[in-house]
Amino acid sequence: MSIIQCKDVCKTFGEKTALDHVSLDIPKGNIFGLLGPNGAGKTTLIRIINRITIPNDGVILFDGRPITQEDVKRIGYLPEERGLYRKMKVGDQAMYFARLKGMSVRDAAAELKKWFGKFGIESWWGKKVEELSKGMAQKVQFITTVVHRPSLLILDEPFSGFDPVNAQIIRDEILRLKEEGATIVLSTHNMESVEELCDNIALINKSHVVITGRVGEIRHKYGQNHFELVYTASSPVVSVPGKYRVLSDSDDSGRHTAVLALEDLSDRTEVLKSLVDLPIVINSYRELVPRMNDIFIKLVTEEE
Repeated sequence: MSIIQCKDVCKTFGEKTALDHVSLDIPKGNIFGLLGPNGAGKTTLIRIINRITIPNDGVILFDGRPITQEDVKRIGYLPEERGLYRKMKVGDQAMYFARLKGMSVRDAAAELKKWFGKFGIESWWGKKVEELSKGMAQKVQFITTVVHRPSLLILDEPFSGFDPVNAQIIRDEILRLKEEGATIVLSTHNMESVEELCDNIALINKSHVVITGRVGEIRHKYGQNHFELVYTASSPVVSVPGKYRVLSDSDDSGRHTAVLALEDLSDRTEVLKSLVDLPIVINSYRELVPRMNDIFIKLVTEEE
């Protein structure tokens, strides 16, 4: 079941088309990657889901019905352009955002105390935002995004400004929130994070959806039927017509790493059986699946 369904969403700004009949489903309980180059239309779509702007055409469904302003209280949105008030104290600001999402003073105080303790930032409560570094302010804004326990989290470049240690803390929290039932939309250019975290993705380019689906299925779809064979032998393996071609073979004192291109109709298991019959010791045999970064570049370049 989908928490968000976008149906033929269109948005123009003057003569510029930001979204051109965009349709996609965001499954409940998933981490959904919203990908695309700068200017593709991702931020416009996010703003439409948050009802910050209204589409010219099309509809956004939330839990199967047209989204309302009341539904926005069930969304946590971390924009790429950070929005903390620099002159306000951190604690006052966190309480303000929690109250905007409908939390009582008592519940907001309890939740914020828990989150500040989890991140080890209790001493920041009385500081002004302008006293914080970019990474410190990012932690505060992440807390204000999740404090009301939203059903849907939309995180736009959530790792920007973090060192590797703190980026991992945020990754762990995203995975924990998913385990607790939240749906997370992750808008990012970091393809490693997409592969590590996302269940499904949609790639938007030039205002329309280029591809959408499960990450594993998309990676396999764009594979070239190439396999890596690591083996020990006195001489290299050779191509077998009708089964596989040896594209490359490096030899390190008898330990070989070869890349095989299986023929279109070849079965990977049958190929492995034929390799077992050779006078070699097989150390590993695995499919070489393309990275999301390579697929992203390929699809966007083809669009260009």
